[in-house]
Amino acid sequence: MEHVSALFLDFIASWGYLAVAVLMAAENACIPIPSELILGFAGYLIFAGKMSFFGALAFGMAGGMAGSLFAYVVGARGGRSFVDRYGRYFFIKKSHVDLAQDWFDKYGFKAVFFSRMLPVVRTFISLPAGFARVDMRKFLLLTFAGALPWTALILFAGMQLGEGWKLLTQIGHEASIVFVIAAIIVIAALYIRHRNGKKRTLR
Repeated sequence: MEHVSALFLDFIASWGYLAVAVLMAAENACIPIPSELILGFAGYLIFAGKMSFFGALAFGMAGGMAGSLFAYVVGARGGRSFVDRYGRYFFIKKSHVDLAQDWFDKYGFKAVFFSRMLPVVRTFISLPAGFARVDMRKFLLLTFAGALPWTALILFAGMQLGEGWKLLTQIGHEASIVFVIAAIIVIAALYIRHRNGKKRTLR
């Protein structure tokens, strides 16, 4: 695994933004490449002055959106039976698809947004959304809204950690959970503030 990771890092070091886009597309197309590895190293390259934050963010998001759309189309066109039959050839674990399916069945469209910040589920949530053939425009909108803060956060963390960026590959899952909790609190606070503001206006 370390050898494979080294190949990914060499790819990013050599090809820069294009490599970030390609690897993020692969990760969001359910190929098991940790986004903490891709974005964390990109963050380090920002720290080293070899990338810009907004350039890495733009290419990371473009790749992530392309990969998510690809996984959605595979789910919509092929269905669960296709993924179960051929997924193993692309290192897709049935247990991971099951987990994403459980999230989608329980939370519906909301899962597309929040799962983009969670380990494992963020990669595979596109498949059950495709199985259900949900509205593609809404799917892409929620995917973008959920992926943007996560992508920016990991890039920023890698940039701040500098040469210690590899810490992200060790604590990425825990950081995801903390980030989701924080996001829920912020969204709830904004909603309550908006609702109270409406009430005061009506008075």
